[in-house]
Amino acid sequence: MTATEPTSPTEAFRAARDTLLRHRTDYDAARAAFSWPRPEHFNWALDWFDSVAEDNDRTALHIVEEDGSAARYSFARMRARSAQAANWLRAQGVGPGDRVIVMLGNQVELWETLLACMKLRAVVIPATPLLGPADLADRIERGEARHVVVRAQDTAKFETVEGGYTRIAVGGGGSPGEGWLAYEDAYGASESFEPDGPTRAQDTLLLYFTSGTTARPKLVEHTHVSYPVGHLATMYWIGLQPGDVHLNISSPGWAKHAWSNVFAPWNAEATIFIYNYTRFDADRLLAEIEKAGVTSFCAPPTVWRMLIQADLSKLTAVPREVVAAGEPLNPEVIEHVRRAWDRPIRDGFGQTETAVQVANSPGQPLKPGSMGRAMPGFEVTLLDPVTGEAGADEGEICLDLSARPVGLMTGYHGDVERTGEAMAGGYYRTGDIGSCDEDGYITYIGRSDDVFKASDYKISPFELESALLEHEAVAEAAVVPSPDELRLAVPKAYVVLAEGWRPGAETANVLFAHSRETLAPYKRVRVIEFAELPKTISGKIRRVELRAHAAQEPGEEFREER
Repeated sequence: MTATEPTSPTEAFRAARDTLLRHRTDYDAARAAFSWPRPEHFNWALDWFDSVAEDNDRTALHIVEEDGSAARYSFARMRARSAQAANWLRAQGVGPGDRVIVMLGNQVELWETLLACMKLRAVVIPATPLLGPADLADRIERGEARHVVVRAQDTAKFETVEGGYTRIAVGGGGSPGEGWLAYEDAYGASESFEPDGPTRAQDTLLLYFTSGTTARPKLVEHTHVSYPVGHLATMYWIGLQPGDVHLNISSPGWAKHAWSNVFAPWNAEATIFIYNYTRFDADRLLAEIEKAGVTSFCAPPTVWRMLIQADLSKLTAVPREVVAAGEPLNPEVIEHVRRAWDRPIRDGFGQTETAVQVANSPGQPLKPGSMGRAMPGFEVTLLDPVTGEAGADEGEICLDLSARPVGLMTGYHGDVERTGEAMAGGYYRTGDIGSCDEDGYITYIGRSDDVFKASDYKISPFELESALLEHEAVAEAAVVPSPDELRLAVPKAYVVLAEGWRPGAETANVLFAHSRETLAPYKRVRVIEFAELPKTISGKIRRVELRAHAAQEPGEEFREER
């Protein structure tokens, strides 16, 4: 071993991170120079966060509430508070391998508990506070949870959820009620933590229940490296640097929250900024971005579509980096923000199963409609849907497992068959369809089960939805196949109208005319129904419900005259 080679997991992690920081705007150099650290033992909370946080008074977490109250927590304070939480949780019986459901909002105790569970080598099952008793019972049973950490106002949801699990309540004045322990007691524990053994890098850290857009939620298993280390790629995509102030709008309990509200910013030694609100207010959000000095901003397409309804020019200190993820962002939204802020919104593509795989990284040429190129450490290829051969111009977006990226799940917990299907033939199969150009830029087409044929032409719902969203009348749209005697199926749009527009034949005809002007004849929207869009609790459109509705029980719909 040479003197320049890293000698510890912490040094190896830092060296890999610094490689990406050094080539932050040079994609080709980053791809060539970066390699994943693959330590035998690694505990991100102890080996990285605590190392960075020692005697570090810079702000790690900044939370602003809707009433204007705010709290800041330094890296050093988060190290101490998470040590207290870990010592106290250990005293309550939380140990290595134990499954812990963490169902908290954007509050400091969430980050404390995540760090504490990592330090204890416990397995975290993140859960959104929006879940009801039936969902929680499923998570307790399938996740084999032995402990739950929840907000005091949510304890009633567990009254009918059976099981011998430890019940810990956060908030409520420290008086959580019979059968519940008060998390606040943790602050009486020692601020010095000693682990009771080494953490194997491949030990399970996270079990994520997916949002279930098409089926029963899957249980995605991640290790102590697949998310903590894997999200070095996410840090690179966002463009985060030490000292940045990063705002990511995402609900706790979902993978994107861990992506951009835990691992990516703290990998970069940046500040996580949170603005908690009960009802979205674009003007207030812009004011808080200005006040906090946000330098990087990530939001899902739904938020971006609401933001462009406001006067974006009010923001004088525009974030250096603006990105979007969750679902593909429509080109007209990107153009609106570019005109207002002189910034491109850079798309990123990944899944609960992975870190970011494909993205537009800082400083690189952007191609309209493309979500970018494979991130450093990821070997992405498209599999031909007919032959199964790799390197197709259009096909399923897949990861080459001969160069298996660190930022990929272990598999679907407890489901060998589904894991085998996802990893078949030496590739991890995303289930998403894309096209790739000669420069390696990948354009999203849709989920493999969303793409359909009409008159023997292949239709991408995303392309049609983007065209509809260009019209001022459309706030949201989802396209699915509708049965047709002549064509077998035709594109049907479910449309949520913008303010000031009324559902009816007149508006439908306006949108049919817009469809004729902007889409090729075989792609035109032929049926419109004005309706709210069914969504998962993480905000993704449940097209499976819309397809069933279109096939069996359509409501009042309007058909284009032929």
